[in-house]
Amino acid sequence: MIRILLLIAFFGHVLCWYCDCLITYTPNGRFSAKQLNDNEKLSELLEGMPLKRPMCSIVLGILALIMSFCGFLALCEWMRQFSNVYAAIMIIGAVLFITCVIPHHAICGLVEWFYIRLGCTENARKIILDFFKKTSATMIVCYIGLLIFAVTFFIAVITGTTSLPRWACIFNTLPLFFIISLFRIAGGGNIANAVMFIALFIIT
Repeated sequence: MIRILLLIAFFGHVLCWYCDCLITYTPNGRFSAKQLNDNEKLSELLEGMPLKRPMCSIVLGILALIMSFCGFLALCEWMRQFSNVYAAIMIIGAVLFITCVIPHHAICGLVEWFYIRLGCTENARKIILDFFKKTSATMIVCYIGLLIFAVTFFIAVITGTTSLPRWACIFNTLPLFFIISLFRIAGGGNIANAVMFIALFIIT
């Protein structure tokens, strides 16, 4: 059952990566957070962007993240046989992550949708930027939760607490994300988690 949940999480993160790409890669190039400070560049980038793309990203992304949570819960339950302490810390991190990453993902899609819907004006840029800043707590908490989960899991594996070989610690969000970030690919966190879950599906 645990391996099935890991596989579901893998597909969930692949789907979530696709959702990230829907709002990151526009018909006129790749979106960058720096462009939020320059309405001329931002409006040129999102010119002709179909409204259905950010909306599709929101809806599919919520489903994808629920699927990914299956894998986090599975790893927490699997860890329980080796250490109740590690398992408890991991579940805290996983809950913090999922309860905040879902609204954060929706917010990312909404700010793009509203900016386009409001005509890509300077006033629209100020509104969505203000909204994003005031809801940034969701982003901060979700990454704190993911960090708690990833660090705890990494320590458990590298110290030999689990039945996994110590080299399997590489199949963890943190080291995988650092490697993937070198290639500047959109949705690197989702790719890292997808690799982690499929690798653990194979070796557990």
